[in-house]
Amino acid sequence: MKALVFDEKLRIEDIPMPVPGPGEALVKVLAAGICNTDVEIKRGYMGFRGVLGHEFVGMVEHAPNEFLMGKRVVGEINCVCHACDWCRMEMPHHCSNRTVLGIAGRNGAFAEYVALPEENLHLVPGNIRDDVAVFTEPLAAAFRITEQILVEPDDRVIVLGDGKLGQLTAQALHLSSRNLVCVGRHAWKLELLSKLGIATTLDTDPLDSGADVVVEATGRAEGLARALELVRPEGTIVLKTTVAGITPLRLAAPVINEVRILGSRCGPFRPALEALGLGTVEVRPMISESYELGDGVQAMARAEDPGVMKVLLHM
Repeated sequence: MKALVFDEKLRIEDIPMPVPGPGEALVKVLAAGICNTDVEIKRGYMGFRGVLGHEFVGMVEHAPNEFLMGKRVVGEINCVCHACDWCRMEMPHHCSNRTVLGIAGRNGAFAEYVALPEENLHLVPGNIRDDVAVFTEPLAAAFRITEQILVEPDDRVIVLGDGKLGQLTAQALHLSSRNLVCVGRHAWKLELLSKLGIATTLDTDPLDSGADVVVEATGRAEGLARALELVRPEGTIVLKTTVAGITPLRLAAPVINEVRILGSRCGPFRPALEALGLGTVEVRPMISESYELGDGVQAMARAEDPGVMKVLLHM
């Protein structure tokens, strides 16, 4: 099969089809989305080598559970052991033996086929198009925030970052708090949220500090320092950015102000699929360009351009 492989450099390569292990399904990938994590892996994040990609929608071609055969699915990216201390403590996303699709120890979805445990798969409702279903995994990451903290309707929430994850986070949290503003560098990206009734502002404009919750989704190492400027004493900063480089941090401010800094990663697929199905989160305007898998190297280059939003691969 053809796949987009990263091994010091990025290239399209013919590689063997994945062989599903016990309890795993073989999925024919229909479409996949390029995210900032894929770009950061090219820069050294996680030291991963292999097939990139973890945001996808596909069709099950083989599975131990015959009910799944021929069904359209999306998949959670953490493949876990169910036996380590963290799994037994019902924290499988932190499994000490986990592999992570296209990120750590497991080939990803920028390929014609991918293998995943059946338990990772979620059926896609018929009213969700392929190009919309691709957003399930990153939208689930946005909904992870409301699993971790309670966001009240009157809470003042600031989302830093107008990129793909910032946009999804702003939409997801806007369902909980109407006192939300998304801060970004690009007027045209912020306009996508403004059209949905979400308040926005450029990061060069004045912005009052004292927010109850600040979500850092800038994709830049300096984003945490900005979040610390904006959060109130005893407020919460949620970190979504993952970068390959080192992030400097002055510890005085978070200690003195007793700020809670919370890492946030993968999240629940069920509310993400529900939001996409109901249209309470709108992702189609975020799609900038689509490419065939054979043009995957060019697609990755375009995804790094700040002038585009979501780039999709169609298999």
